[in-house]
Amino acid sequence: MNTINLEQAEKMIAAAKAKAKEIDTKMNISVVDAGANQVAFVRMDGAWLGSADIALKKAKTARFFDMNSGEIGKLSQPGESLYNIEHSNGGLISFPGGIPVTNSNGTIIGAIGVSGSTVDDDHTVAKAGAEAL
Repeated sequence: MNTINLEQAEKMIAAAKAKAKEIDTKMNISVVDAGANQVAFVRMDGAWLGSADIALKKAKTARFFDMNSGEIGKLSQPGESLYNIEHSNGGLISFPGGIPVTNSNGTIIGAIGVSGSTVDDDHTVAKAGAEAL
């Protein structure tokens, strides 16, 4: 399959939620398909309301450019090749927490975006979700 379906998205969210609980944080978790359309979303009880939008934008950023959102952040600093890219596509998020997801053939089939804690925690939780497939 060349895109994430609901069953896969729910599996990713379950793994991400388990990691968030393990590290004692509350997260917003968004999964998008190959076309960057949201397939599933969860806001854990007590997670920041404003992080819902950030989680979706991290997932979209990762899918639009097929790289971790944190890598976009490195390339978007003043003097770097993608400076100001975060203003494109209706607003991107260029810090860690968005990760592209691949199938067994290495084809990118979507992405996960997580927000609600430190960017290191966000990335850790997103990675757990991405690795669930």
